[in-house]
Amino acid sequence: MSQPPETIDHPATRTAGRLITELSREETAAWCAAAGQPAYRADQIRQWLYRRRASSFDAMRDLPAKLRERLAGDFRLFASDVVRHQVAQDRTEKLLLRLSDGEDVECVLMREPGRVTLCISTQVGCAMGCVFCASGLLGVKRNLTTGEILEQVLRLDRLLADDERITNIVVMGMGEPLANLQNLLPALETLRADDGFGLGARRITVSTVGLPAKMRELAARGTPYNLAVSLHAPNDELRTQIVPVNAGIGIDSILAAADDYFERTGRRVTYEYVLLQGVNDETSHALQLADLLWGRNAHVNVIPMNSVAAVELHGSSNDRAGRFVGTLSSRGINVTVRKRKGADIDAACGQLRLHELTAPHGNAPSS
Repeated sequence: MSQPPETIDHPATRTAGRLITELSREETAAWCAAAGQPAYRADQIRQWLYRRRASSFDAMRDLPAKLRERLAGDFRLFASDVVRHQVAQDRTEKLLLRLSDGEDVECVLMREPGRVTLCISTQVGCAMGCVFCASGLLGVKRNLTTGEILEQVLRLDRLLADDERITNIVVMGMGEPLANLQNLLPALETLRADDGFGLGARRITVSTVGLPAKMRELAARGTPYNLAVSLHAPNDELRTQIVPVNAGIGIDSILAAADDYFERTGRRVTYEYVLLQGVNDETSHALQLADLLWGRNAHVNVIPMNSVAAVELHGSSNDRAGRFVGTLSSRGINVTVRKRKGADIDAACGQLRLHELTAPHGNAPSS
């Protein structure tokens, strides 16, 4: 099975110019103490970062000028550059960020009435190789650091109007989140912290292709994040064609780990299922899926495949999708269809990293 690389440390995270979002609450307090500042300065700094949308250290107006200068000398508020900012017809926004080492990553802001959801990335590229997804077609370059994960949230948060607030986070951008769990978990803690973004765990969804050991590691923490498993097929033969890493995993071990997650956290697991025309969308596939999930506290989120120019696959027709969903529902499976958001700017599911692709990939697997 293809394994993601270990996180690469960059000079910006080790020396002067370190991303300030790399610091935990305790590390921020320790830095303030070393700078001869009272403990409450750490709270003020984090308020400016995560609640008051400071665009620079100089904008942190209730900090002494000397402290602001010290912050600017020791840290960077942003280590990335915004290469492209796109706005879709449905007001979905996508940022293409160039990181300090020249690699690119994308993140997305989605709006619905009373709801603002951010979709963030955890790796540059992806090693999982799902045949319908642009993010994995060029492989994985490296893991994102904790600070780089949080910087996406800061960047998107600063696109919001004064009366808008982040309500939900989905860790469903570029990369396999559980392959970078060591850097993701501290970022999630900041998202949840009272002196961070203050989001409840149930407003945060972590996606995975299904890495059982990592799923169990996340479950053992007992924090009730929403877990979404990218299943996409009801049997191992077909799933291995669609999700190649399945060859070394197997659906049974994924389901067992998902059951463990439910038992430890009390959170129902969602199974993501991208419908591919003539590949995994037959009624027989729906019946197999219903049999797999029967008796489990599970939810199926059916996703119409979004267009990826470099992939020779197509999403299911509305009729076929309707039959698939209807079959699951008739068998007592809780099922919904995901709304398309931002497809006209390549910000929808499976489309991130599409700008990098230059050659056709991906022949349709047989069912």
